[in-house]
Amino acid sequence: MPRDIGAADLAALNALNDAHAAEVNALAPSAFAALVRQAFAARMLDAADGRPAGFCLALSHATPTQGPNHGWFRDRLPAFAYVDRVVVDAACRGQGIARALYADLVARARAAGLPVLACEVNLDPPNPVSMAFHETFGFTEAGTATDPRNGKRVRYLTLAL
Repeated sequence: MPRDIGAADLAALNALNDAHAAEVNALAPSAFAALVRQAFAARMLDAADGRPAGFCLALSHATPTQGPNHGWFRDRLPAFAYVDRVVVDAACRGQGIARALYADLVARARAAGLPVLACEVNLDPPNPVSMAFHETFGFTEAGTATDPRNGKRVRYLTLAL
Protein backbone atom coordinates (compact mmCIF):
# COMPACT_ATOMS: atom_id res chain seq x y z
CA MET A 1 0.00 0.00 0.00
CA PRO A 2 1.47 3.39 -0.95
CA ARG A 3 2.34 5.75 1.88
CA ASP A 4 3.38 9.38 2.20
CA ILE A 5 7.07 10.17 1.78
CA GLY A 6 8.59 11.29 5.06
CA ALA A 7 11.75 13.22 5.90
CA ALA A 8 13.57 9.98 6.78
CA ASP A 9 12.91 8.68 3.23
CA LEU A 10 14.42 11.61 1.33
CA ALA A 11 18.05 10.51 1.05
CA ALA A 12 17.22 7.00 -0.18
CA LEU A 13 14.59 8.27 -2.62
CA ASN A 14 16.90 10.98 -3.96
CA ALA A 15 19.54 8.30 -4.60
CA LEU A 16 16.92 6.13 -6.35
CA ASN A 17 15.84 9.15 -8.41
CA ASP A 18 19.40 9.95 -9.45
CA ALA A 19 20.07 6.31 -10.38
CA HIS A 20 17.38 6.85 -13.05
CA ALA A 21 18.52 10.31 -14.15
CA ALA A 22 18.28 9.44 -17.86
CA GLU A 23 14.53 8.98 -17.46
CA VAL A 24 13.64 11.56 -14.80
CA ASN A 25 16.61 13.97 -14.43
CA ALA A 26 18.89 14.09 -11.40
CA LEU A 27 18.14 16.49 -8.56
CA ALA A 28 20.32 17.92 -5.82
CA PRO A 29 19.12 16.79 -2.39
CA SER A 30 17.74 20.24 -1.58
CA ALA A 31 15.83 20.37 -4.88
CA PHE A 32 14.44 16.88 -4.33
CA ALA A 33 13.28 17.80 -0.81
CA ALA A 34 11.68 21.01 -2.11
CA LEU A 35 9.83 19.08 -4.82
CA VAL A 36 8.48 16.64 -2.22
CA ARG A 37 7.29 19.57 -0.06
CA GLN A 38 5.47 21.23 -2.99
CA ALA A 39 3.93 18.04 -4.34
CA PHE A 40 0.20 17.47 -4.63
CA ALA A 41 1.08 13.85 -3.82
CA ALA A 42 4.44 12.47 -2.64
CA ARG A 43 3.93 8.73 -2.25
CA MET A 44 6.10 5.63 -2.07
CA LEU A 45 6.01 1.86 -1.64
CA ASP A 46 8.44 -0.14 0.47
CA ALA A 47 10.04 -3.38 -0.68
CA ALA A 48 9.78 -6.47 1.54
CA ASP A 49 13.25 -5.72 2.94
CA GLY A 50 12.21 -2.18 3.94
CA ARG A 51 14.09 -0.22 1.29
CA PRO A 52 12.14 1.90 -1.21
CA ALA A 53 10.58 -0.11 -4.04
CA GLY A 54 9.44 3.02 -5.84
CA PHE A 55 7.95 6.47 -5.52
CA CYS A 56 5.73 8.97 -7.30
CA LEU A 57 5.82 12.76 -7.09
CA ALA A 58 2.83 14.57 -8.55
CA LEU A 59 2.16 18.28 -8.81
CA SER A 60 -1.07 20.06 -9.66
CA HIS A 61 -2.31 23.10 -11.52
CA ALA A 62 -2.05 25.01 -8.22
CA THR A 63 1.65 24.22 -7.74
CA PRO A 64 3.95 27.03 -8.88
CA THR A 65 5.47 26.09 -12.23
CA GLN A 66 8.19 23.49 -11.76
CA GLY A 67 9.92 23.52 -15.12
CA PRO A 68 8.77 23.68 -18.73
CA ASN A 69 6.88 20.37 -18.77
CA HIS A 70 4.70 21.22 -15.78
CA GLY A 71 4.35 24.72 -17.26
CA TRP A 72 3.15 23.27 -20.57
CA PHE A 73 0.17 21.73 -18.82
CA ARG A 74 -0.44 24.82 -16.64
CA ASP A 75 -0.71 26.87 -19.85
CA ARG A 76 -3.30 24.50 -21.34
CA LEU A 77 -5.38 22.89 -18.61
CA PRO A 78 -7.38 24.66 -15.89
CA ALA A 79 -7.14 21.79 -13.38
CA PHE A 80 -5.02 18.62 -13.32
CA ALA A 81 -2.65 16.40 -11.40
CA TYR A 82 0.76 16.11 -13.08
CA VAL A 83 3.08 13.13 -12.64
CA ASP A 84 6.44 14.81 -12.27
CA ARG A 85 8.31 11.56 -11.73
CA VAL A 86 7.75 7.89 -11.01
CA VAL A 87 10.75 5.71 -10.26
CA VAL A 88 10.78 1.99 -9.52
CA ASP A 89 13.90 0.27 -8.24
CA ALA A 90 15.24 -2.10 -10.92
CA ALA A 91 15.10 -5.04 -8.48
CA CYS A 92 11.37 -4.40 -7.93
CA ARG A 93 10.24 -4.06 -11.54
CA GLY A 94 7.50 -6.31 -12.78
CA GLN A 95 5.78 -6.40 -9.38
CA GLY A 96 3.07 -3.81 -10.12
CA ILE A 97 4.78 -1.00 -8.18
CA ALA A 98 4.19 1.70 -10.82
CA ARG A 99 0.61 0.52 -11.38
CA ALA A 100 -0.08 0.70 -7.62
CA LEU A 101 1.43 4.20 -7.39
CA TYR A 102 -0.64 5.37 -10.37
CA ALA A 103 -3.85 3.83 -8.99
CA ASP A 104 -3.17 5.65 -5.70
CA LEU A 105 -2.59 8.92 -7.55
CA VAL A 106 -5.75 8.51 -9.65
CA ALA A 107 -7.79 7.97 -6.47
CA ARG A 108 -6.25 11.07 -4.83
CA ALA A 109 -6.81 13.22 -7.91
CA ARG A 110 -10.43 12.10 -8.23
CA ALA A 111 -11.01 12.75 -4.52
CA ALA A 112 -9.65 16.29 -5.07
CA GLY A 113 -12.03 16.78 -8.00
CA LEU A 114 -9.28 16.97 -10.61
CA PRO A 115 -10.46 15.98 -14.11
CA VAL A 116 -7.14 15.03 -15.73
CA LEU A 117 -3.92 13.19 -14.92
CA ALA A 118 -1.02 14.52 -17.02
CA CYS A 119 2.59 13.51 -17.60
CA GLU A 120 5.37 13.42 -20.16
CA VAL A 121 7.50 10.57 -21.44
CA ASN A 122 10.85 10.93 -23.15
CA LEU A 123 10.91 10.41 -26.90
CA ASP A 124 14.61 11.27 -27.21
CA PRO A 125 16.28 9.64 -25.45
CA PRO A 126 13.51 7.09 -25.87
CA ASN A 127 11.78 5.51 -22.91
CA PRO A 128 9.74 2.71 -24.54
CA VAL A 129 8.95 0.95 -21.25
CA SER A 130 7.34 4.08 -19.83
CA MET A 131 5.53 4.81 -23.09
CA ALA A 132 4.06 1.29 -23.20
CA PHE A 133 3.02 1.51 -19.54
CA HIS A 134 1.20 4.81 -20.07
CA GLU A 135 -0.52 3.57 -23.22
CA THR A 136 -1.81 0.45 -21.45
CA PHE A 137 -3.01 2.65 -18.58
CA GLY A 138 -5.11 4.62 -21.09
CA PHE A 139 -3.09 7.82 -21.54
CA THR A 140 -3.33 9.60 -24.91
CA GLU A 141 -1.02 12.09 -26.58
CA ALA A 142 -1.65 15.78 -25.90
CA GLY A 143 1.43 17.18 -27.66
CA THR A 144 5.22 17.08 -27.96
CA ALA A 145 8.05 19.47 -27.16
CA THR A 146 11.78 19.74 -26.57
CA ASP A 147 12.88 20.53 -23.03
CA PRO A 148 15.04 23.67 -23.32
CA ARG A 149 17.01 22.71 -20.20
CA ASN A 150 18.47 19.49 -21.60
CA GLY A 151 17.32 19.01 -25.20
CA LYS A 152 15.20 15.95 -24.41
CA ARG A 153 12.19 15.49 -26.68
CA VAL A 154 9.06 14.58 -24.75
CA ARG A 155 5.53 13.44 -25.50
CA TYR A 156 2.84 14.97 -23.32
CA LEU A 157 0.13 12.55 -22.24
CA THR A 158 -3.23 12.93 -20.49
CA LEU A 159 -5.74 10.61 -18.88
CA ALA A 160 -9.30 11.79 -18.31
CA LEU A 161 -10.41 10.95 -14.76
